[in-house]
Amino acid sequence: MTNHTTRTGPVIRTSGLTKTFTRHKKEVRAVRGLDLEIADGELVAFLGPNGAGKSTTLRMLTTLVPPTAGSAEVAGHDVVRHQREVRRALGYVGQGNGAGHQQRGRDELVAQARAHGLGRADARRRAEELLEAFDLTELADRPVSTLSGGQRRRLDVAIGLVHAPRILFLDEPSTGLDPQNRVNLQEQVQRLHRELGTTIVLTTHYLEEADAIAGRVVVIDHGVVIADDTAARLKSALGDLVSLGFASPAHAAAAAERAARIDGASITVSGADLRVRVAHGRDLAASYVADLAAAGTPATRLEVVGPTLDDVFLDLTGRSLRESNESTDTTEGAAA
Repeated sequence: MTNHTTRTGPVIRTSGLTKTFTRHKKEVRAVRGLDLEIADGELVAFLGPNGAGKSTTLRMLTTLVPPTAGSAEVAGHDVVRHQREVRRALGYVGQGNGAGHQQRGRDELVAQARAHGLGRADARRRAEELLEAFDLTELADRPVSTLSGGQRRRLDVAIGLVHAPRILFLDEPSTGLDPQNRVNLQEQVQRLHRELGTTIVLTTHYLEEADAIAGRVVVIDHGVVIADDTAARLKSALGDLVSLGFASPAHAAAAAERAARIDGASITVSGADLRVRVAHGRDLAASYVADLAAAGTPATRLEVVGPTLDDVFLDLTGRSLRESNESTDTTEGAAA
């Protein structure tokens, strides 16, 4: 596979990017004034619930749907005025399978390479290169319909890379895969980014996926960016959750008064239970519990849990991202 030399400056830039749809005679604002810059060689995850505007954003950046307002540039080209140049610079893997069910994987790759202008011999060479890179060589002559979900998704990514794009967009790449295939695909994406320096932008509502592979997480809700940083910094800013149990509600209330002296602590008391959210809670817990014991209000239970991206989303929006994904939301379905 082709190695991409990292360039300076943003490879993706949006300003006030907006997309509005009309559904059942009502206006749906899927994306609202998105301002974003992504540097060459970054691996960025758009994280958010179903219907947040993630897929609509990717469709605008890949020229599949035009923006209602605002502007976007990909690889230095405007997504409306220079669509052909944008498409030459990118690979796109949508939520559906990209290969024909009755076609063979090798034939699909060769056909895609030919469509991108490669000669017959170069197309075959490129197909073999990708089959080997994605561990598909032994499966290459089987009909696509006989492949497992994980194998088909790897083939989809290979098809998206057939013209060695500088930028790869992956829309919900792991949706529908079992945990083992999901991890396998994530490893392939990380290897692609690490070894070739490809700029990768993926959408996901899997918290673990964004946390595990993305160097940067952009949290989107109701078409608006509500957070943009590394997963580690987003979680660190929220702090650890220190949960304690006490012999009585009175002891819990007394412990809460002492916890209030800790800078930046967020405190919740429920009966004889106390929850303290604070930065570096794991480091503070031992001395805090010792202080409580010395004051005559010993804790009967202690648990310290590091923050998750779901905790970050809950803190930002007042609701759980996991619960949001379980509810029915058709905003992006209308945008499809």
